[in-house]
Amino acid sequence: MADGVRVNLAEKLATFSDKWQPRIVETIDDYEIKVVKIDGDFVWHQHAEADELFIVLKGRLRMDFRDRQVTVGPGELIVVPRATEHKPYAENCEMILLERRGVANTGDGPANERTARPVRI
Repeated sequence: MADGVRVNLAEKLATFSDKWQPRIVETIDDYEIKVVKIDGDFVWHQHAEADELFIVLKGRLRMDFRDRQVTVGPGELIVVPRATEHKPYAENCEMILLERRGVANTGDGPANERTARPVRI
């Protein structure tokens, strides 16, 4: 944890180009603040014990739920409640994620090719 250090999100996002690989920029209590670039479809998943917060910085995010879709633009956020099956889709989107420490980006199921192991930048 950086004690009172300012984090420049644009600078952090400029350090990588790969998609669907969140990077940890800071922590707060038992939560990780991550930045991520996404493009295309993700996988259907859920987190039985954790909510997720997505804040769009650039581009548009479409959050698919089994019964609807919600589009989120720059400066907007969406909270996906725990145990809610969802699938993100975006075209060249940059976001902030707030997730409980240790929560897998692909949910509670088995790891797959999209499962990330976030590193701190």
